[in-house]
Amino acid sequence: MLAQRLIERKRDGGRLEAGEWRALTLAYAAGHVPDYQMAAFLMACFLRGLDREETSALTEAMLDSGDRLALADLGVARVDKHSTGGVGDKVSLVLAPLIASLGVAVPMMSGRGLGHTGGTLDKLESIPGFRTSLTLAEARTQLAAIGCVLIGQTKEIAPADRKMYALRDATATVESIPLIAASIMSKKLAEDLTGLVIDIKRGSGSFLPRLEQELELAETMIRLGADHGCPVVALLTAMDRPLGRACGNALEVEEAILTLKGEGPPDLLEVTYALGVEMLLIAGTAASPDDARRQMEKAIGTGKAAEHFQRIIEAQGGNPGVVEDPAALPQAAECELFNSPRRGFVARVEPRAIGRGIIALGGGRTKMEDRVDPSVGFVITARPGDWVEHGEPLATIFAHDRAGVESGKHALRLAIIIGDEADPPLPLVSHRVSGSGVELVPRP
Repeated sequence: MLAQRLIERKRDGGRLEAGEWRALTLAYAAGHVPDYQMAAFLMACFLRGLDREETSALTEAMLDSGDRLALADLGVARVDKHSTGGVGDKVSLVLAPLIASLGVAVPMMSGRGLGHTGGTLDKLESIPGFRTSLTLAEARTQLAAIGCVLIGQTKEIAPADRKMYALRDATATVESIPLIAASIMSKKLAEDLTGLVIDIKRGSGSFLPRLEQELELAETMIRLGADHGCPVVALLTAMDRPLGRACGNALEVEEAILTLKGEGPPDLLEVTYALGVEMLLIAGTAASPDDARRQMEKAIGTGKAAEHFQRIIEAQGGNPGVVEDPAALPQAAECELFNSPRRGFVARVEPRAIGRGIIALGGGRTKMEDRVDPSVGFVITARPGDWVEHGEPLATIFAHDRAGVESGKHALRLAIIIGDEADPPLPLVSHRVSGSGVELVPRP
């Protein structure tokens, strides 16, 4: 009867008290509320929304449905970074070892690719032997030893969120800002963080299509962090084109390794530095943005950051030799250039079309149980605004077989648009959102 009453109240525009959120959430996690009732409740939430107190109460209830990391005795700042997801977004692979090499503990909990976006766990698991399924005890031991762990959501953390997210994905109730924020923050708060930096993607390849939605999500997560004693800063970054050149799991790992050695694409490095500055400032280990950037540049220039990535890989069962020799990563059987069909400007490189193309090659999922081929994908050298000649190479296709090559060509024809003119792309970092408000970030 509890669930039915709460469904009716939320359906009719009412609100729930904190104790009711807790009772319903814990009952669902324990299997006492059936999926059909929770699905109806989530749809009511999707349509009617949640106020600040309700969003905070749901976050707290999902957090309390499981265990938490206890990290205060590590004696250092503990900062994570979360991205709302995109195409070619391998920032986490660079940022986690980079920041950990500078003395900040980074307990990074990530997800898998679904829809057109890639997932950090799938990228990491393209490294032979790499384990992302660690227990909380294993994660804590590794954090104490080397200051970083790269894992997925364990069964111990926010199990109510695991169940609710799967149900939301199946019932078209994902795109609710309070539900998104509560889902993300319940997992992040379970990491016992002293700070969190959020990378919210904007543009045609982003999860939320409108700027006002992206700012609302940032502000909601900042408030949730404040309610639970965790400072949060968000940056809005461009996803109107893929980030970097590599798109596809093993290809992105290789590009991340190159970036840790100072050889990566400038746009990837710029977004990494912008987020890293915020992580070091929120950790209190940098005196200013310039100081934070200098620290990161030195860690990359001396090889310290790449060496730390090797330590993380080895600690989690992977082959650390991939850092010295990326050829140890899975390699595609077929490789072919994709050339420009005409001369003109690169008007657009559409991330969603690229993401769907990777799925068609076998490098992504339409269902969580789908197997992923880590070797396939694209390396896209064309950037919006470039002038190209007819027949000039725009990208390279990496595929399992010849049929995959043809599938890749079809995807790239849809994704890379050549025209007589090109609009300027979005700035790489456009907004900074904190407890003090929203600031426009000047272009470099």
